[in-house]
Amino acid sequence: MKKKVKLKKEVKYGLMGIIVLIIAVVFLVQFISYRTSTNYKLTELGYSKEEVKTITEKLNAEQVKDILKMEYHKNLVVLLEEKYFIFDNLERYLNYQNENPDKSMSDVVSMVNVNRDRDYYTDTVETDLSLGDLILVNKYHYLPDDFTPENIVSMNLQYAYDDNSVRDYVYDAFLEMYRAAKEEGYQLITNSSYRDYEWQETLYNNYKTSRGQAYADAYAARPGYSEHQTGLALDITCYNCEKNTFDEFPDSEEYQWLLKNSYKYGFILRYPEGKEDITGYSFEAWHFRYVGKDMARKIYNSGLTFDEYYAYYIEK
Repeated sequence: MKKKVKLKKEVKYGLMGIIVLIIAVVFLVQFISYRTSTNYKLTELGYSKEEVKTITEKLNAEQVKDILKMEYHKNLVVLLEEKYFIFDNLERYLNYQNENPDKSMSDVVSMVNVNRDRDYYTDTVETDLSLGDLILVNKYHYLPDDFTPENIVSMNLQYAYDDNSVRDYVYDAFLEMYRAAKEEGYQLITNSSYRDYEWQETLYNNYKTSRGQAYADAYAARPGYSEHQTGLALDITCYNCEKNTFDEFPDSEEYQWLLKNSYKYGFILRYPEGKEDITGYSFEAWHFRYVGKDMARKIYNSGLTFDEYYAYYIEK
């Protein structure tokens, strides 16, 4: 009888030992798992629980791995919550913000997205011609040396000053816009349109010779970097403006009409006022770029410049 009781106690203690061992193993596994987890590693870098939650929600696993290779940065989570944040630009955002601490995070994101953390005409790339009417041509994206747009047609003197031409379907879009404006009492006219490489080169060099390179770069594109060479851009003014100069156009009713309506016909204002740091050009109330009706509506509704929209929605 005593042997049976003793055996039961041994079995009981044995089972208890096994249970304790299992609990210990489970605890150890959980502890090791936690210590090797992404959340723990992020916490060890210095991020709070709230910041860790944001990081793991905003980024995918591979992106989080990249974060773990970096040192803690107090502005990381603020950047992640920016609407137009692009992960591939993260280090550039952080560097640019460190160099420009007075800029808001929104400005930091906007500037880096359009390459404004780099000097003009540096780190340039050939534009992606496969994008058709959405090609980007600016101080960082250039056209191939042999680029010549197809279907360039002359514009009638009723709608443009002498020696103006543009792609045929852009001309059709302008005529549609011209007629709509005229019905409301506004008469538009094109002052400048398609320019080939040599024409742009002459124009730029004239600015450079007469006013210096800084002035030339602010008001004209270098040859190969001009939207006018694409055959998609028009400089539009008002036919009845007193002096027919660009200077008075921003104050005209025609300009206000174009601001509100040009997108309906596939055009966007390319270099808006207050966006000089983004576009790289002084405000040009007359320079409209054709992108197609659907895309023009999207860009208009976004409130972004084409450079910003391209970086986040097209190139990305």
